Amino acid sequence: MSAEATLQDREFRLPLGSVRETQKFFGQLDANVRVLEEVFEIEVHVEGDSLVIRSPKRPELLPVASSFLEELVLVLQEETPITPEDLRKMALSFKESRKAWWKSALEETIFVTASHKVIRAKTLGQLQYVRAIKEREITFCIGPAGTGKTYLAMAMACNALQKKEVNRIVLVRPAVEAGESLGYLPGDLKEKIEPYLRPLYDALYEMLSPERFQKYSEKGVIEVAPLAYMRGRTLNDSFIVLDEAQNTTPEQMKMFLTRMGFGSKVVVTGDITQVDLPAGKRSGLIVVQEILKDISGIEFVYLSEKDVVRHHLVQEIILAYERFERNLKK
Repeated sequence: MSAEATLQDREFRLPLGSVRETQKFFGQLDANVRVLEEVFEIEVHVEGDSLVIRSPKRPELLPVASSFLEELVLVLQEETPITPEDLRKMALSFKESRKAWWKSALEETIFVTASHKVIRAKTLGQLQYVRAIKEREITFCIGPAGTGKTYLAMAMACNALQKKEVNRIVLVRPAVEAGESLGYLPGDLKEKIEPYLRPLYDALYEMLSPERFQKYSEKGVIEVAPLAYMRGRTLNDSFIVLDEAQNTTPEQMKMFLTRMGFGSKVVVTGDITQVDLPAGKRSGLIVVQEILKDISGIEFVYLSEKDVVRHHLVQEIILAYERFERNLKK
């Protein structure tokens, strides 16, 4: 398809290219077109050798939709695979900001998994997060479930290990869950701890393959551990990720951050709307925002429901809970 398009008062015409290019544009079972029609409130038709876009309900959105479609054609020419959910994120972001931020994101491959899946930032917030990790020694990422906080941090860690920027990866989680105590779970200490660390293992299996992860784990190149194991240690030349940091106390957060040694990079992730600490205990992730806000070399990145990369209903669920909690406070 060609980006040489014409925009008239009530319609936008985009010349059709080859059959393959047109198929890519429409997507499987026209899924891409349905996303575009929903987001920009437009109607898409094929007339002769042109794609015709009209917006009878919201004509003011036609110039925005036309600008987005011209950017989309250029992306599709780059042979970059884009799912309907990716397209939805791109369209919603462009509709709000009028910026084609994904140009930079598509050029920045974070990591290629064992199954050859390319990991890239999928939203503007994620792109800012990835760049903060690259540029800062300590990065805090705070946001709701499904925004890729942990996944991107681990992809960046694997990238740093692959490039030999660090000698090992240390992944840490507080062993705090809703109402359960480690002492009441069956098995030895390793078996008791493993359920809390399972999400980290799952991501590493996907990125490195189980065999490669096992090899790195046996050699101590990758360590997955509960937060309590960090006390008294100094971690040099390491990429350290603290996940679920909303479930740390201020004392634990201080203990963790002071483990950082020379040549290391630290990423702290968490969702301050889902704190599982006992009543009366303050979250270290909430407190640390005030304590460290003015220190150079540390950056706080805030993701929102707009950065959710799971099913689009997850975004709606997060917004619904936020409305519910605001009404409770009133």
